[in-house]
Amino acid sequence: MIHINDREISPESLQNEQRVEKSLRPSSLDQYIGQDTIKDNLNIIIQSALTRKEPIDHLLFYGPPGLGKTTLSTIIAHEMKVNIKITSGPAIEKPGDIAAILTNLQQNDILFIDEIHRLNRSVEEILYPAMEDFQLDIIIGKGPSARSIRLDIPAFTLIGATTQAGRISSPLRDRFGSVNRLEFYTNEQLQTIVIQAASFLNVQITKEGATEIAKRSRGTPRIANRLLRRTRDWALVKSDGIIDKKIAIDALTALEIDDRGLDKTDKRFLLAIINNYQGGPVGIDTVAASIAEESITIEDVVEPYLMQLGFINRTARGRVVTKSAYDYLKIEPLRGQFGQQELL
Repeated sequence: MIHINDREISPESLQNEQRVEKSLRPSSLDQYIGQDTIKDNLNIIIQSALTRKEPIDHLLFYGPPGLGKTTLSTIIAHEMKVNIKITSGPAIEKPGDIAAILTNLQQNDILFIDEIHRLNRSVEEILYPAMEDFQLDIIIGKGPSARSIRLDIPAFTLIGATTQAGRISSPLRDRFGSVNRLEFYTNEQLQTIVIQAASFLNVQITKEGATEIAKRSRGTPRIANRLLRRTRDWALVKSDGIIDKKIAIDALTALEIDDRGLDKTDKRFLLAIINNYQGGPVGIDTVAASIAEESITIEDVVEPYLMQLGFINRTARGRVVTKSAYDYLKIEPLRGQFGQQELL
């Protein structure tokens, strides 16, 4: 069985994909497509910091995976002409780890922490004085003879990224000067991203071909770039290497991705609720067990896009499949389920 995060339409980065992703990333805000409100605000913040010759405020980016949180962070570092150190919450296991990272930063450098909601509390406590006063509290010795000293560290900017903003503790969240939610992309924006990526990859693509890829990309640039590469492979083997509408449709149909970006896992999730639980409401843990997936993965990877399409609702009693999903799957709802008149 293929793991849910190994699907072609997984918003998470797949194995050995980072090198290709890096080559497709824009290097400036002007090249970055989408998230216009965030871009405008960042441009003001960056220009102000450059004028003052100070680091920018600490930033928090949150939203579903694959929308460009890491890309925006590298662009900020490029615009500020400073270095960026990239790590993740799970990689920082103890206070000594974060202390080593902070003491090796240069003036105005950027520290990017992905999955910042997974930092443990002892590491967070080291970050508080570092973010506020650019100072580091270090404990020397053990037991009764232990004492605390405070070291100055270079002024820096912390950029945190998370898919679960609600799991970040209030003391940490309150120390970010700007909190930004990244939204799903429109098909038009994704079409532009696909055409831009195709030029980087030296792939010939028609506007109609790019549109077909964009429609199936679930509002996520990472998925759009991945589907472009899969379609390129199909075009090289099955045709003359040019991605037109027919080639795009054939390639993505072969990958079992429909014209709304849904694959077998999405439909299996919806059908489990419809067939096993009469359309809901049903708890996420129950549905996850019925399709042999982890509930946290379903919440982060499957549900956001299905909710954007209006195919499911999250209620206090559990998940509910909407009439739009029944119509899309061509399944007749139970009599009276959505307020239809009962037959006498």
